[in-house]
Amino acid sequence: MKITPDLIVYWQQGIFKLNATILFTWINILLLVCGSAAVTLRLRSEQRMSRSQNFIEVLVEMIQKQIEDMGLRPAQEFLPFLGALFLFILLPNLLSIIHGYPAPTGSLSTSTALALAVFVAVPVWGIRRNGLANYLRQYIQPTPLMLPFNVMGEFSRTLALAVRLFGNIMSGGMIAGIFLSLAPLFFPLFIQILGLITGVIQAYIFTVLAAVYIASAVQAHDKPQQQGDPPPLSQKGEIAHG
Repeated sequence: MKITPDLIVYWQQGIFKLNATILFTWINILLLVCGSAAVTLRLRSEQRMSRSQNFIEVLVEMIQKQIEDMGLRPAQEFLPFLGALFLFILLPNLLSIIHGYPAPTGSLSTSTALALAVFVAVPVWGIRRNGLANYLRQYIQPTPLMLPFNVMGEFSRTLALAVRLFGNIMSGGMIAGIFLSLAPLFFPLFIQILGLITGVIQAYIFTVLAAVYIASAVQAHDKPQQQGDPPPLSQKGEIAHG
């Protein structure tokens, strides 16, 4: 039993090789691109919408509402990145119940790449919203002595994201293989249902953590005004005229 799709090699020539991680990652990308194209080609702006379009719009609105509840506004700005993360993790996790379909998310290289995408997205949005100086200032809060610890925290949470996804998907596959070898006539249905639930939960948790990290960078300096602080410049003019 292969504990990771990296060990399943279909072709190798010198240092170049095609393993299950690479192959099924490209298959997942192709499925997502084709599925997105098929869905968007049938969208209509008329009042009478098809049931499928109505379902998709309700689903997107629910996702946007959750993004807004995490403090990320406007939600449309963050939806493409967070939605792509969720779908990219969810699809292979669901398809892994098919025999012979190893989930690329069970590879440490794939989970690390996804975690690095979040690692880059956090400062990008933080600098875009607060400016470079304000974003970097959070690393020396509440004291400059915290700089090395805050930097270590950025790397440690990225590592935790990668290892959490890899470990849960890999261990789920191992447990399924053990149960199927012990009782192949009793456990298959139970394992498939458990695998579907686990796949959805892991995709959701990874996306939520990514949203929380981005929200912490975006809102790092959006602090409420304390009592006794001078009013903003716009309010000073209103007070003077009043």
